[in-house]
Amino acid sequence: MTSMNVLPKGGIPSKPVAKHYEFGGPLGVLGMAIGLPSIVYTGAFLINDVSGCPPPSLLHPSTFKLENFLSEIGWPGWTGLGSFRVTGWVLAYYAFNLFLYAVLPAYTVKGTILKTGGRLDYRFNAFYTGVTIMSILAIGTALQGPDFPPWTFIWENYIQIITANVYICFTLACFVYIRSFAVKEGNLENREIASEGRSGNIIYDWFMGRELNPRVDIPLIGVVDIKVFCELRPGLLGWVILDCAFMAHQYKIHGYVSDSIFLLTLFQGFYVFDSYWMEPAMLTTMDITTDGFGFMLSMGDLVWLPFLYSLQARYLGMHAVNLGLSGVSLVLAVQALGFYIFRASNNEKNRFRTDPSDPRIAHLKYMETKAGSKLLVSGWWGRARHINYLGDWIMGWSYSLPTGVAGYQIIYGEDSGLKTLVPGDARGWGMLVTYFYIIYFAAMLMHRETRDEEKCVKKYGKDWEEYKKKVPWRIVPGIY
Repeated sequence: MTSMNVLPKGGIPSKPVAKHYEFGGPLGVLGMAIGLPSIVYTGAFLINDVSGCPPPSLLHPSTFKLENFLSEIGWPGWTGLGSFRVTGWVLAYYAFNLFLYAVLPAYTVKGTILKTGGRLDYRFNAFYTGVTIMSILAIGTALQGPDFPPWTFIWENYIQIITANVYICFTLACFVYIRSFAVKEGNLENREIASEGRSGNIIYDWFMGRELNPRVDIPLIGVVDIKVFCELRPGLLGWVILDCAFMAHQYKIHGYVSDSIFLLTLFQGFYVFDSYWMEPAMLTTMDITTDGFGFMLSMGDLVWLPFLYSLQARYLGMHAVNLGLSGVSLVLAVQALGFYIFRASNNEKNRFRTDPSDPRIAHLKYMETKAGSKLLVSGWWGRARHINYLGDWIMGWSYSLPTGVAGYQIIYGEDSGLKTLVPGDARGWGMLVTYFYIIYFAAMLMHRETRDEEKCVKKYGKDWEEYKKKVPWRIVPGIY
């Protein structure tokens, strides 16, 4: 399937040329717009405090009855999926993030050169924002323990919080799509139409995002880059907040915090705050330099990432898993290996791009291209063309391994009605939920690598073919 467009200097489409759709075109992205939120809801209901993970009805498909299944997952009804009160509190969380963005100390970094020829200024203080919010939550927890209102609010209104963020995603995607038609050639604000969001098909462009860097000037706040704000703030920090809420719930029902959920929260918190500390590095990523901001990124940043990536912590919040010394050592080793590859390779690339004379990377070999760029052919980037993806994926294993051989059933006492969690028939089947992240993440990284390859072929031409001969492996050296 193809559409017709071209992007001249100034970032505005003029004469059309053939272009290939991604994700199966308009029908494909429409399916994703419906399917992605559905997957998030599915994960939330499969890990429940009513019947078990997975629900008993799924373990016995021959006797499956929808009525029983809905009861087992605690289905609230269609109208119960959302709540005006919960949505109000979620919006307050977003507003507080904006407030901290405006008032906390910050530094300004210039972005990459746009097709318009200009460069945008980015205000960075996500690290201070994260520290401030987590400090407030830590003080509240120290004073009130697991009954600190934010923790109980999250657990009791989890489904409605997901719905509120889905509302926000759809609203943002529609807002930036409509507003993108005000982008004019030669504009002084360096507004630009993204290459993937100018097909002319409403559904496709709404999903992919028409405008590359949509910005708004909010009274008392200032200029906010919507894409960068969503990329690092409400959703990414929300991931850690959800983990902490689930850890508080585990303490509340079990009386202790297991080594598994502690490690998981520590790893994911470190990943988030490392991203905050290295905030300017995001400016060279595909999300910022290539992708427009539409439903794909808003959904990924604000719903998919925080709620899907925290599923393992939600599982452990219900079913405490104790790893012991050997289990902890294994998980630590996997995390350390993945993080080392991820951070070392990214640091090498950023140093090479910003200061090739840096003694830490000055010895590396590279090839020059006709496009004027230099491509590393030794060091980390001589091992594979996207070696950082390997580190990211290995780290992902340390998020799922703490759940062990997952699966639990909830047994109610005949007289007391008290809940008891046992593996039962569910043992092992819960892994389809808690290890889903590993499968999804591998598919996502492979797809992203394919997109990047296509971009590089267009940019470098024959030089890229020569580069692939020098660095033949895509992600995993010697394998893929």
